[in-house]
Amino acid sequence: MENSRQGKELQSDDTDAGAPANPSRRRLFGSAAGLAAGTLTGTLLGGAPAIVRAQSGPKIRIGFWPVAAGLPFFAAVEKGYFKEAGLDVEPLKFASAQQVMEAILSGRAEGSSNGTAAAVLAIGEIAQPGLFKIFCTNPTNAKFVLDEFLVAKDSPFKTMADLKGKRVASGPGIQNVTLAKVMLERAGAGAIAVTELPIGQHVAALAAGQVDAVYTLEPTGTVGRLNGTTRALEVGVVAKYILGDPMAPWHGGAASLSTEFLTKHPAEAKKFIAAYAKGVDLVRNKPAEARPFLKGYTAIEGPLTGEVPMSSYMFASDFKAGDIAYFQKFYDLFFEKGVFEKRVMVEPLLYKG
Repeated sequence: MENSRQGKELQSDDTDAGAPANPSRRRLFGSAAGLAAGTLTGTLLGGAPAIVRAQSGPKIRIGFWPVAAGLPFFAAVEKGYFKEAGLDVEPLKFASAQQVMEAILSGRAEGSSNGTAAAVLAIGEIAQPGLFKIFCTNPTNAKFVLDEFLVAKDSPFKTMADLKGKRVASGPGIQNVTLAKVMLERAGAGAIAVTELPIGQHVAALAAGQVDAVYTLEPTGTVGRLNGTTRALEVGVVAKYILGDPMAPWHGGAASLSTEFLTKHPAEAKKFIAAYAKGVDLVRNKPAEARPFLKGYTAIEGPLTGEVPMSSYMFASDFKAGDIAYFQKFYDLFFEKGVFEKRVMVEPLLYKG
């Protein structure tokens, strides 16, 4: 499909024409912005590359962050699964997961794709209880790689403990920064101030010597490895250092739909999840066919798409007690560190249909 869709500029604040005029919604919006350390406001990077033709029924605007874990959504758009279901789906590309959550909170998006930081979604839940439901996560670990620490290819660092006193950056947002700090400390590097950088700048920052290491998400590691500038210091780090087992499922990203949309449009929601599931099936069973759809949605293109490691995917209806326990352990870290003002329980957030 030709990538001809032009990006549009929308401001993520209360003056946006797409934002609701409801004063109470604006107050909640401000609360979430405060919880996310003031990083929520920003500008959309532009729409997804595919043309999504208008269908009957409500417009379903889905926010995504340009990471590899969003592949099922990208594939579902490009393969026409949503169009086949008669749905009008509009992909919205954001610079950070915070901006995705902000869009759901302000009523400018009906949900998120996989790859959207689950802890950031929880901040929206704290600001407005009952805001959304998670229907699919992308659990990752040392086998299904998404998260990693990268260093310059020729750097002397061999372990994460070697980063003690060094300059470390992470992706933007409270989830990335909190995880990076905790993992560095638990790996023996001590307390380190972590700088936020847009994920698309990680490889260049390492290559230029601006930072010594980055905590990042795929496809960043693949981009740096294939252009010969970076190498992975360690992958699957959240499972190891946060959950305590390198093979534990880290449910760090999630696809969601707003509770308002689920309530008002149950038939369309059911069709949307079914079409999304076709995207997940394609990634699981025919990854070679799905991988090219990373182009335009992430920083990787052409034959290089075949090199990106794949996340795993799990629908909320398939969650077992152990999955919920690991997910809850992840959420509890943010409560323990004071990021969440109250404990967020995972199970009520899962949409099982």
